[in-house]
Formats: sequence, structure tokens, C-alpha cells
Amino acid sequence: MKAKLNNYRQAPRKVRLVTDLIKGKSVDAAMVELAHLPKRAAGPIAKLLTSALANAGGKSEDLFVKNITVDQGTIIKRSMPRAHGRAFPIHKHTSHIALELGVRGDMVNGKSKMANVKKGHE
Repeated sequence: MKAKLNNYRQAPRKVRLVTDLIKGKSVDAAMVELAHLPKRAAGPIAKLLTSALANAGGKSEDLFVKNITVDQGTIIKRSMPRAHGRAFPIHKHTSHIALELGVRGDMVNGKSKMANVKKGHE
């Protein structure tokens, strides 16, 4: 239940403002929050969340945003002409966004039930 968005053309610092708001929330609450958020990154993150939901089977009950990370992508380098024939650099930042959904019922005391099954404790 993962989805990834590579080379999103916005600085990671600005995208993290949006992702920090939805981390740990249920999918339905996160979608409502993103729909009413006046940030540019809210639309692509909502689209990424629906993609992760489709990867999970399309049912949003008991699903929550387990982890969402924003990493720095490639920096597109351009230059701006300035006085006396000089060229000043312009860096256009991009972001890599990785989203993972989890199921609320799978967590027991902060640990996954599957971790206990693998160890033979259940």
C-alpha cells in the first residue's frame, strides 16, 4: 500500500508543510484536510493519496497515513542574464514524495502483528 511521486516541481521545504499535516491521520480525514488546504502541494498529494488507496484495494476504512516522506529530487539549473554580460544561477528544486498507508487494526502496542507472527509469539 505504497505510492511514490518523483520529480514533483516544488521545493521539499514547501511540500513538507503539507505532508506534516496529514501524517498519522485516517485516509478520509487526510482527504478532507487536503481538499480545504490553500497550498499548491495539496492537489498532487491528494492525487498521490488516492493512488495509494487504489493500490490498497480502494477501501478507506481502517486505513491511515502510516508514513509520508519528502526527499530532495534533482535540481534543475538555469541561469539569469545580469548586468555586464554576467550570468547568475537559478536553482529549480524538485521533490520525491513517498507515501505508505497502514491498517489501524494491525498495530498492537506500537508494533505490527505480523512482527509477532514471524517471531512465533502469537
